Amino acid sequence: CVGFPLDTAPRVWWPFFYFGRGCNMSLVLPESFQHILRVLNTNLKGERKIMFSLTAIKGVGKRYANLCCKMAEIDLNKRAGELTEDEVKKLVTVMQNPRQYRIPDYFLNRQKDVKDGRYSQAIANGLDNKLREDLERLKKIRSHRGIRHYWGVRVRGQHTKTTGRRGRTVGAR
Repeated sequence: CVGFPLDTAPRVWWPFFYFGRGCNMSLVLPESFQHILRVLNTNLKGERKIMFSLTAIKGVGKRYANLCCKMAEIDLNKRAGELTEDEVKKLVTVMQNPRQYRIPDYFLNRQKDVKDGRYSQAIANGLDNKLREDLERLKKIRSHRGIRHYWGVRVRGQHTKTTGRRGRTVGAR
């Protein structure tokens, strides 16, 4: 980005006087570049770095994406659109089977599952299914949390006398 030399720049507070209004860096695209990838029922932006692009998948954060890329031996400087189909398949298998690739248990978002007691990573549609099953189980056993979910009121102990009134009728008749 070309701007003023710092010793001759006008003394103003806005940084774009120092560095110009924007950097026009061009991205040289290879022939096999994909602008949108479809991975685990999620559209990923091909222009972003692979680690940050994976965070668009529900249940995958920055640290888990970073670890999966390292275990799948994918260069973190690659853009998501530059990946080959083999690399995408390897990445998906690492994300879906993390314990086979020695990803520690404390990284996983589904620890000691209530039904089978296993450690796993719930991703994309599986995460929605697990959440729905958990809420249905809480409602079925009539726990306090389940009843509050059923009523549609705050579950985690928040005050409800004066807050959270949007979307509800207010006042007495």
